[in-house]
Amino acid sequence: MTLAAKNVSLGERLRDISCALRPGEITTICGPNGAGKSSLLQALASLLPLDGGEVTLDGEALAGHAQRAKRIGYLPQAPEIAWDVTVRSLVELGRIPHRDVARGPVEAAIAALDLTAFEQRRAQTLSGGEQARVLLARVLAGEPEWILADEPLAALDLSHQHALIGHLRASAGEGRGVLVVFHDLAMARNHADRVLVLNQGRLVADAVPSEALSVERIREVWGVETQWLGEEGKRALASV
Repeated sequence: MTLAAKNVSLGERLRDISCALRPGEITTICGPNGAGKSSLLQALASLLPLDGGEVTLDGEALAGHAQRAKRIGYLPQAPEIAWDVTVRSLVELGRIPHRDVARGPVEAAIAALDLTAFEQRRAQTLSGGEQARVLLARVLAGEPEWILADEPLAALDLSHQHALIGHLRASAGEGRGVLVVFHDLAMARNHADRVLVLNQGRLVADAVPSEALSVERIREVWGVETQWLGEEGKRALASV
């Protein structure tokens, strides 16, 4: 289930990017504003027409929307809920690519995102953080091989951030591939298995977190002097 980009280019947003992502891991994409993070995520989800290069899953291009939707679950940045439906009905929409409403995956997704108490509420009446959890549950209900999420922690409080990280780790442990965009470098350092760092549309690092997010790399890419505090797995980033 390797998800790979080979010499992917998209105008000034992405410039000749190659990487091969492995299932069973959490990979994060980090970089300054405008670095191309969201564009790379969309390209890997086969949602953007490329100017050059190719994206493959298991060595083959995804053939058509239906196949892509079954195998890749994509959560965009700041998604909106456009339908006045219940939480459960919205999560069930994740089963559309499979043409069924299998109860097991839907209920598992609702439970995983702590939405059981809300499942009969109208989704549009929930808070922004609650809506973000509902939309991610819709992705999980589709049982994709790959979960691609753009800033999934942005609207969540601290407890739900950690719960979501735990679920993403569990998904990776079940053999799925997980690729997320993070602005929070400490979250990436502590929870990712691998980090891709983008700068001005180019891939400047593809390595384990301690290497990809070294203070030297942060100085080079973000232009900030920093230091890492604490023990591995519980790091905090401080400016100096």
